[in-house]
Amino acid sequence: MQRAEQRWGAIRAAVVPVLALALAAIPADANDSTAQLAAGGLVLTRNDTIEMQSEDLYISREAVRVRYRFLNSSGRDATVRVAFPMPDIGGPDFFVGDVSIPVDAPANILGFTTLVDGKPVKMEVEQKAMVGDVDRSAWLIANHVPLAVHLDAADAAIARLPADKRAEAARLGLIDAAGEPLWVLRTTYHWLQTFPAGRPVTIEHRYTPSVGGTVMTGIGQDWDTDTARSYCVEQPILRSVARSAKGGDGPRYAENWVDYILVTGSNWKKPIGDFRLVVDKGAPTTLVSFCGKGVTKTGATTFEMRKRNWRPEQDLSILFLTPYDAD
Repeated sequence: MQRAEQRWGAIRAAVVPVLALALAAIPADANDSTAQLAAGGLVLTRNDTIEMQSEDLYISREAVRVRYRFLNSSGRDATVRVAFPMPDIGGPDFFVGDVSIPVDAPANILGFTTLVDGKPVKMEVEQKAMVGDVDRSAWLIANHVPLAVHLDAADAAIARLPADKRAEAARLGLIDAAGEPLWVLRTTYHWLQTFPAGRPVTIEHRYTPSVGGTVMTGIGQDWDTDTARSYCVEQPILRSVARSAKGGDGPRYAENWVDYILVTGSNWKKPIGDFRLVVDKGAPTTLVSFCGKGVTKTGATTFEMRKRNWRPEQDLSILFLTPYDAD
């Protein structure tokens, strides 16, 4: 598998200094498809204090698990605020049915959890309803409208507003002429974390990934070359899928996509000392492709990539091709 240009989302810092788990929305425009939300790992605004000694990353369509080992080599304890921004949700082009939201929760759409040295972390949560650069949370709260724009409760609350309040909401840019919500929900989990001088700290987190997909693949067809390039699909897979699409004896395939932001690993004091990625395709008959060098098959469904003293330069996008019976 060769490295190719990957799609990526902007990183949003919560505080300074800050550790942040970065997520960003990846849009998709296709019939019968669902877009995924790219999720990423711990990052740090550049400084000379904390280094990432190792990162152990596991990705499947059911779970993302990451285990980090950090070392504060500054000679003195450092306490910083750690943050996990959820993907932004909402806006004028947002349609709930077109985006994969794995957990039906107002604030934690990925079911995110964290352990520090094996113990659960109690996090604070901050939510804002943004219209452009303006925070309209106070207006929504005062008028009993939930901030969670992706839940039916928000639509129902808007429908109950009196005419003058609906007009005011429209003037503020919170709803359109049809009463559909337009604000962007911005959610950040955060906590204070002490990194003792000279003692490693292990931080683990896991969540359910946002898995995009479409009911059939264009891989191997002349009109769909972008997907093959984006996921570094090799010729054997292209030929196999193309044969099945042209009426061969093989199965048809559906696509799934999982994105993960890797480039934030370049923000630490030093390169990542020991990086290990495991991608699990879930079933032996599923095909998988992603861009990376030195990838080895380690089991019936698993692939591994390892790096030493590594600074990621591009993000990770993984393509899963699942066979199905076209009949």
